[in-house]
Amino acid sequence: EYIDSYVFNKAEYIRFNSTVGKYVGYTEHGVKNAETWNKGSELAQELGELERVCKHNAANHYSVVL
Repeated sequence: EYIDSYVFNKAEYIRFNSTVGKYVGYTEHGVKNAETWNKGSELAQELGELERVCKHNAANHYSVVL
């Protein structure tokens, strides 16, 4: 699971969660940004990070945990 959180003044206002597959807003400002980011290139960038970081290294991390 890949999570990218955005925090301001110790409060999370938006998060990308790979399980959900999109940005989710937790404040009024975060909800507006999530709607915009889910329609734009930001979503494609996060999905690219999921492929580049998580799926590429999953086997390595899984073997260490076992």
